[in-house]
Amino acid sequence: MVSAAEIRRAPPAEGPATLLAIGTATPLNCVEQRTFPDYYFRVTNSEHKTELKRKFKHICESSTIKKRYMHLTEDLLKENPTSRLRAPSLDARQEMAVVEVPKLGQQAAEKAIMEWGQPKSSITHLIFCTSTVSVDLPGADYRLAKLLGLRPSVIRTMLCQHGCYGGGAALRLAKDLAENNAEARVLVVCCELTAICFRGPSEAHPWDLVGQGIFADGAAAAIVGADPMAEAAERPLFQIMSAAQVTLPESEGSIRGRMREAGLLVDLAKGVPGLVSDNIGECLERAFGPWGISDWNSIFWIAHPGGPAILDQVEARSGLKPEKLRMSRHVLSEYGNMSSPSVLFILDQMRKASAAEGRSTTGEGLEWGVLFGFGPGLTVETVVLRSMPI
Repeated sequence: MVSAAEIRRAPPAEGPATLLAIGTATPLNCVEQRTFPDYYFRVTNSEHKTELKRKFKHICESSTIKKRYMHLTEDLLKENPTSRLRAPSLDARQEMAVVEVPKLGQQAAEKAIMEWGQPKSSITHLIFCTSTVSVDLPGADYRLAKLLGLRPSVIRTMLCQHGCYGGGAALRLAKDLAENNAEARVLVVCCELTAICFRGPSEAHPWDLVGQGIFADGAAAAIVGADPMAEAAERPLFQIMSAAQVTLPESEGSIRGRMREAGLLVDLAKGVPGLVSDNIGECLERAFGPWGISDWNSIFWIAHPGGPAILDQVEARSGLKPEKLRMSRHVLSEYGNMSSPSVLFILDQMRKASAAEGRSTTGEGLEWGVLFGFGPGLTVETVVLRSMPI
């Protein structure tokens, strides 16, 4: 018999948590940003709102987004007409999201598991992060575990109501699980669908147009574990060296989501880019001080692409060279703001581009990097990464 003391002394991992594989997925329906204003006002029966349409065209043109992916198609909107407007439609939205969020998450997870190359039975923990569906029981984590055929003993954790900082929060939790449980292998899945917040334009809530113009659907997954096993051909991509969260002072209400009968209502204040950029320096100094790093151009950057204004002001306040945020800008351009999965999309793009360009490490040839997530609160997740040789 194993004693309680022996169980409590179960060894932690020796090394830092490491990203071992990444997978991403989007719905098939691709929306061109240049044609979206005409489409949006047509499907919501709002073409008579000419002034709002003019504002919306400006939002879409200045977003720097070329295309986005959305589960909602015109046919689905015709089947659920209330979701096009601001009418009570939560039941229809939830019924759709409860099914589709785990399914899209499954696509990303299966890609990550295939790259990892290990059996699903080796997964010990599952973290599922979403703000799309968070009220049904059991949750999306349970449904995804069933879809993937994971072991009944897999330890599941749901992260809800995190919004755009959810990807960073999920990696922070995965780091703790992997480092405190030897041989643990954590499957992280982030998935969001705009079906929960899609609605027609309103003169009473013109700020809602920003969300309609930038948010998109997507799912991303990662396998996280410490002490990669060479005999199992586990290939480390990035080490997670530290992770921290801070709530910015005097920022309450700057990013807010309210679940109501008309779906998720998202409020975005104009001052968000300034709040983030004003505090980015302190976050960097706190994170990299222990490592003796103070040159922000000497590290690679994974910054959540909340919008071009956030990226522009972060770049200016941190004194960054234009190329430092190129991967964040690329993901914003090709996918839009997918909320929690976005940072994992950027990590995936960076390691692939680094290999294609003949760089020495997964972090564009650099050793150290930072991952930033910004979201409701206003909350900032700061993750220090170390890239691995290619």
